[in-house]
Amino acid sequence: MTKRKSFLLRLDPKIWEELNAWAAQELRSINGQIEYLLREAVHRRRKQNMDIEKNPQPDE
Repeated sequence: MTKRKSFLLRLDPKIWEELNAWAAQELRSINGQIEYLLREAVHRRRKQNMDIEKNPQPDE
């Protein structure tokens, strides 16, 4: 198994409650849910950047 990077994350209690409920609905731990959401955000950002590189906007 690959090594994991550990770090402290401070969250607003309301956000933690929402994430915890969401994680429970998807049968994940809160840590797993946060990691899933971050992975999805990174994937979307990479895809967006690749789309921009393939189709650059013309200078105005």
